[in-house]
Amino acid sequence: MTRTLLTIALFAATASAQDRGREIAAEWDKRDSGWQDQVAELKMILRNSRGQESTRVLSNRSLEVEGDGDKLLVSFDQPRDVKGTNFLSFTHISGPDDQWLYLPALKRIKRISSSNKSGPFMGSEFAYEDLASQEVEKYEYEFLGEETANGRPAFKVKRIPLDPKSGYTRQVVWFDQETYRPEKIEFYDRKESLLKTLTYKGYQQYVDTVWRADEMFMENHQTGKSTRLLFTNYQFQSGMTDRDFDRASLSRAR
Repeated sequence: MTRTLLTIALFAATASAQDRGREIAAEWDKRDSGWQDQVAELKMILRNSRGQESTRVLSNRSLEVEGDGDKLLVSFDQPRDVKGTNFLSFTHISGPDDQWLYLPALKRIKRISSSNKSGPFMGSEFAYEDLASQEVEKYEYEFLGEETANGRPAFKVKRIPLDPKSGYTRQVVWFDQETYRPEKIEFYDRKESLLKTLTYKGYQQYVDTVWRADEMFMENHQTGKSTRLLFTNYQFQSGMTDRDFDRASLSRAR
């Protein structure tokens, strides 16, 4: 009887932790809504294991989609060897995401297959799947407790990708307790080893409860490489539509 009661208690505690983890993620998703569309300029700073750096200049456009995941269009402006390269991503609440890459040298559009989503995006430490909007429905959750992240009280939540082709077995996210914005994410590879850490810095509030970071820093612990994204000139609700994010936009985007 004691063993049965203990089993029930452990099951209840696990279920409670799972529910609490999902509640936190859902609250973040709820607060990060209503922005409609977004434009930002950014610099991508790539740093290799020897400390050598190279910089790329990009633009970033996003569209909020009701009832599904967001759409994203990234355009490379500098340097010359990547200028004109465009990346388009349609995130979905369920099922695999749709992602394409336009290569101007070949003048063709390449579809990113689900099996390649864990690969590096344009030589950076961000994988293709990192660029998709993080839909609540695509993970299982577990609340791990409360800790400090970036000097602020945070909820620590484990999330497990439901996609069997994800490059990660799990992620650990620290959500700010006041705003629910993510402060830090740890990514664990298919061997259960810590692969990367993403840190958010310089948050500013824009539309209602929407927060955006001025900097995202992804550090690869296994290779010693890193990628820093610096965002400027955020603009919201400029009237973009699905037409600005169709496949034809890949070849006409600046």
